[in-house]
Amino acid sequence: MSATSITLSRRRSVRTWALAPIAAWSLFALVAMPAAAFQSDDEAGRQAPRGGRAAVVEDEGETDRLIVKYRSAANREDLSLRAQDGLRVAGNRAGLVLERVRSGQGGHVVRASRKLKLAEARRLAEDLRNGDNDIEYVEPDRLMQAQFLPNDPQFGTQWHYTDAAAGIRLPQAWDKSTGAGVRVAVIDTGIRAHADLSANLLPGYDFITDKVVANDGNARDSDPTDPGDWRTAGECGTNSPAANSSWHGTHVAGTIAALTNNGMGVAGVAHGAKVVPVRVLGKCGGYTSDIADAIVWASGGTVAGVPANPYPARVLNLSLGGLGACDITTQNAINSARSRGAVVVVAAGNAMADASRYSPASCAGVIVVSAVGRTGALASYSNFGTVVDVAAPGGDGTATILSTLNSGTTRPGTDSYAGYRGTSMATPHVAGIVALMLARNAALTPDAVETRVKSSAAARGFPVSCAQCGVGIVDASAAIDAALGVVTASPTPTPTPTPTPTTTTVAEVEPNETLATPQTVTGNPVQVNAAIGSLSDVDHFRFTINAGKTLVLTLQPGANSDFDLQVFNSAGTMVSQSNNGTGTADSVSLLNSGTAAITVVAKIVYYSGNVGTTTGGAYSLKASQ
Repeated sequence: MSATSITLSRRRSVRTWALAPIAAWSLFALVAMPAAAFQSDDEAGRQAPRGGRAAVVEDEGETDRLIVKYRSAANREDLSLRAQDGLRVAGNRAGLVLERVRSGQGGHVVRASRKLKLAEARRLAEDLRNGDNDIEYVEPDRLMQAQFLPNDPQFGTQWHYTDAAAGIRLPQAWDKSTGAGVRVAVIDTGIRAHADLSANLLPGYDFITDKVVANDGNARDSDPTDPGDWRTAGECGTNSPAANSSWHGTHVAGTIAALTNNGMGVAGVAHGAKVVPVRVLGKCGGYTSDIADAIVWASGGTVAGVPANPYPARVLNLSLGGLGACDITTQNAINSARSRGAVVVVAAGNAMADASRYSPASCAGVIVVSAVGRTGALASYSNFGTVVDVAAPGGDGTATILSTLNSGTTRPGTDSYAGYRGTSMATPHVAGIVALMLARNAALTPDAVETRVKSSAAARGFPVSCAQCGVGIVDASAAIDAALGVVTASPTPTPTPTPTPTTTTVAEVEPNETLATPQTVTGNPVQVNAAIGSLSDVDHFRFTINAGKTLVLTLQPGANSDFDLQVFNSAGTMVSQSNNGTGTADSVSLLNSGTAAITVVAKIVYYSGNVGTTTGGAYSLKASQ
C-alpha cells in the first residue's frame, strides 16, 4: 500500500503464530465537563474525616454502633454514672438514644437508636470525646463485607487482575465500581459475537474504506463484525509473513467488558460498562485516514457520509500503532475527541524501542501504556520512553492475558478463549480502569483522569526496576479512590473582575431542604443571606455555570458556627466540597470546560455550633464567575 497503514499492537500466544512487533500510540485525552451523572443524596452526603478533611472518598456505608474506650474505672463491666450521663447528653444533642451493648476489645460497644452514615458517626464520636476527658478514644464500629469475587471459572487464571506484583488490584475496585453507565469504544479489528461478551456490546461502525483491507466484500458500512484479518506470505509487503486471523478487537473488548459473575469463561475489568466496536483494522492493518474518522465518530463527532453515533463513548481504546511521529491528521482527530470529553488510551507498541518514534504514542493528549510481565518488570517486547505514562500487565514469557476470542484460523469459527501478549493487552486494562473511575465521577475531565491514574500508579510504583516505562503499574482500586476526590478541573485562578460588578443580594426562600427542591439563584456576583434553623436543617441552592466559566462559591458562617459546603452536579453526584472549621469560610471552584451551560446545586450542612435565625445560625453564600 502506498499510504501509511497502522497495524495491531499485540503479540499472541497459545497459537503458533505472532504478528510482527508494532508501535503504539501515546496520548492522554482531555475532556470537556459534560452533564455528569449524580449519586443519590445519601451517597453524596459523605464527608471525609476532620483533621486534614480530605476530599470525598467512596461510600463507607452505615453503622449504629460506636466503640468507646475510657481511661479509668469506667472500663469496668458497668459504666459509671458519669459515663452514662455523657452518653445521654451526646445522644440528646444528636437526637439519638445511646445505650451500652457490651464490653468490647479494649472498650465498650455503644448502640445508637438508628443507623448513621460513617461521617455522622464520626461527628458523634467527636462530640463524645469533647464532652468527657476520661474517654481515650471513640470510633465507629464499622460493618465489614467480603470483597466481590466473580464465579467465572477462568477468573483464577487471570493473574493480571489479582497478582500482588503486577496485577491491577481489581477485586478491591469492584467493591467500588463496575463501570456501569460508561461506554468504551474499541477502535480495532471489529468484533465477533461471543456468549461471554455480546450482552455488553452496543452497535458500532466499520470505517474501513478499502475493500481489500476490509476483507468482508464491501467498504465502509454500519456492520463492525470482524470477518478475519488472515493474510498469506508476501500479501502485506515484500517478505511479510503469513498469519492467521487475530480476532484482536474481540480479545481487547473482552478484557474491558467481558460478562462477569455469569458462571462462564473470564471476567472483564469494567464489566458494567458497554463497548462500542469500531472497525478500522483489517487485512494488513488500517489507514490513518480511516482511524482518524473513527476517533472523531466514536467520541460523538460528525463524519461526512456516516450517520451520527447514537452511543458516544467517554473512553477510546486504541491498541494499535505505526512507526513514525504523530501526524497532523491523527492529532487533529484526538484533539476533536478530547474537546467532547473523550479519554484516549493507547498502546506504547511492541518494538522494544522508544515510543516517541511511533504514532499515536507520540501524539499529545493521550494516556500511553507500556506492558509488564508477571514479575512487574517491563515486558521484553514493550516500547518505553518518556512519553509512556503508566504500565499495565501485558504478559511475558509463559504469562499471557486471557480473554475472549474466536476459534477460526481464517474465517470465523466458534467462541473461544486465548492468551495474548502485547501492549495491546495492557491498554484495555487502563481503559477499563478509566471506565471504573468515570462511573463514580462522570464530571472528571480527561486531564483530571490522567492526573489521577498517574498519581495512583506512581504511589504504587514498580516491584522491580523499570526505567522509562511509566510512573508505575496501574492500581484500579486506588484510581477509583483518586477519582472520588475533588472534582473540579485543573485549578484555575479566580479572575479579578474589572470593573468590580455590583453584587446582587437575595434572601433564602424555603422550602429548600432537598436536592430536588433547591432555591434557584441568579446574578453575578450574587450573595445569598440565609440561616441554618436547626440541627437537622440543610439548605440547597441551584446555580448555572456558563460554558468556559469557573464558578466560585464561598460560604461564610457565623463566628461560633461550623457549616460545610457541598456541591452536586445535575445528576446528583457530589463534585466538590469544603469542610473548614468553626467561623472559617469554605470555598470551592468549579470549571465548566464544556460548550454549553450546566447547573450545580450547593448544599449547606450543619456540623457544629450555633443554629437559628436569631441565635447565630446565619450565614452568607457568595457566588461569582
